[in-house]
Amino acid sequence: MSTPIQNTMNKTFQAFTTMDIVLMALLATANAVMTMYMSGVNQLLSSLGGPILTSTITGLYMVYGLLAYYIIRKPGTAVITYALGALVQSFVGTSYGIISALAAAVCYMVVAEIIFAMLRYRNWSTGVMMLVGGAMVPIWFIVAIQLFGYSKFGFGVLAIAMVIRIVSGVLLCGWLTIGLARALGKTGLLRRFAAFSSGR
Repeated sequence: MSTPIQNTMNKTFQAFTTMDIVLMALLATANAVMTMYMSGVNQLLSSLGGPILTSTITGLYMVYGLLAYYIIRKPGTAVITYALGALVQSFVGTSYGIISALAAAVCYMVVAEIIFAMLRYRNWSTGVMMLVGGAMVPIWFIVAIQLFGYSKFGFGVLAIAMVIRIVSGVLLCGWLTIGLARALGKTGLLRRFAAFSSGR
């Protein structure tokens, strides 16, 4: 016998069309490829400036899930997209480890889903996207401190790294999401999605 929670989840996921799923899968795959190529850049930044320099590109790792949410605008988009991203990364390989990919995905999806639920899935302004981009950072950074041993750098360094990561999330995830979405929207390929359908 189904519980109310199960019924709600079923209704939520039934709301996604095949095109929604395909878009989320494409973005998740693109992220996995990008992550693979960026691992070298991340390692270089880490060797030069530890967690502070690596923090400058944090937002790029989160952008695919927020971009999917902005385009599709349906509850549960972050859960599916970030889960797919972690799954694809696990298959193609990640220099950060499967555990870190899964943990990051969970942190991102939880924060994004909570914020959009609080806004009743009605506000998709640039400001909101930037807010979500920055808000997805802190929980994952706390987890990352434990996973990657950043605690050895001390509170001062970590505090600076946190601020930089939040700014990166705001700009390279939130603000960039709007830019990418508008650029893709001009191609006409997204006209069947909520963000670019008539009346929006």
